[in-house]
Amino acid sequence: MNFKSPCDYHDRHSSFHFFWRGKFRWVRFCRQIIYACLRYRFGRQAARVDNYPYRTLSAFRRVGLITIVLVACIFQSCKAPATSGAPSGRASRGAGLPASVAIAPAKKGDIRVFVTGIGSVAPLSTVTVRSLVDGKLMSVNFEEGRSVAKGSLLAIIDPRPFEAQLMQAAGQLQRDSALLTNARLDLQRYDTLWAQDAIARQQYDTQKSLVAQLEGTVRIDQGLVENAKLQLGYTRITSPIDGRVGLKSVDPGNIVHTTDANGLAVITQLRPIAAVFSIPEDNLPRVLEKFAATKNLAVEAYNRSDSVKLAEGRLSAVDNRIDSSTGTVRLKAVFSNTDNKLFPDQFVNIHLLLDVKHDQIIVAQAAVQRGPQGTYVYRVQPDHTVTVVLVTAGLAEGDNISIDAGLSEGDSVVIDGADKLREGSLVESNAAAAHGNASSPHGKKR
Repeated sequence: MNFKSPCDYHDRHSSFHFFWRGKFRWVRFCRQIIYACLRYRFGRQAARVDNYPYRTLSAFRRVGLITIVLVACIFQSCKAPATSGAPSGRASRGAGLPASVAIAPAKKGDIRVFVTGIGSVAPLSTVTVRSLVDGKLMSVNFEEGRSVAKGSLLAIIDPRPFEAQLMQAAGQLQRDSALLTNARLDLQRYDTLWAQDAIARQQYDTQKSLVAQLEGTVRIDQGLVENAKLQLGYTRITSPIDGRVGLKSVDPGNIVHTTDANGLAVITQLRPIAAVFSIPEDNLPRVLEKFAATKNLAVEAYNRSDSVKLAEGRLSAVDNRIDSSTGTVRLKAVFSNTDNKLFPDQFVNIHLLLDVKHDQIIVAQAAVQRGPQGTYVYRVQPDHTVTVVLVTAGLAEGDNISIDAGLSEGDSVVIDGADKLREGSLVESNAAAAHGNASSPHGKKR
């Protein structure tokens, strides 16, 4: 059954009905407030009077009960916002209680000026090991992924066919050498006879030509012997460079050919190794000026997140053109890579050192705050209160930043907890937080 109010369950001739269904505006207004509060406090079924045990009470008692419920709902609604949520930093502190912050002194030091770029690691040499002769692969003499030295044996191809060719060429050379020796002896005899005018000139010239012909034949045979030796040497495949060998492409027992595209394996040189990176073209004049003055510009390589230094090296070359599509120029740096932290095709962040600023006032970057009035810091006074000091921020390097104006060496500044402070706030040093900020790793100019 549909109903509009709790009065539908009672006698319409009662005084409560007359009061409840009154035509006065203030009665209707109060009735709507009661219904809204009941629904807010107890849900959508709050207005259903059959859900409550008070339906057996008198009309005036019900009015009193509803009034009590209304007052309780209003009290609960007003109380909840006051107790919910965390208090603000300033409201949570009692009057006169110091705020716990991290404090560190401003120091003098050096700030390095970097030009940054992104790039990838590139080996100085990459060799695909291929067979120079066709034949059966007898053995593979390297371990995949291991370092190999220049000249170390990598694989052996069946040498027997090439040994036979060498033997054949050597026999032919020996035969032709014997013929040449005999022809030279005959030529000596013909010289004597020709001097005595005992033979015709034609016979003497023919013997002389025969000696020259046999000399040519012997030289051909010598070339065949050398070629056979060379082919036999190609059956032993050795590493042409120092580096790391990759995964093998062919297993023993297969027939390899000189035209195989993949070869036997790939060797990359890791020590030293290079990195090719790009910098904006606007920085090129400064780099060229420094590179011309000294060929020893320091370069640092960092990981993908630019948080861990991997290696230190030197700038080796600058490209001869600017990429017009990106507005960058490519540079090449070389690293010794003795600890093998750099790997071919690895993504790196490169920092090229251009200059070093000496005797700078340095503070932690966390100490510098920014507001409508500009950059400022909270300087701690001798009475353990703080004052706002406007500063001029300079170069940044890692977690540190130089201050060009506003601070002096030895000034104590707040480096953690500045969000709880204002001019004149009382503070106390949090040694643990200060130590944590002081021991944070130093990075590069971002």
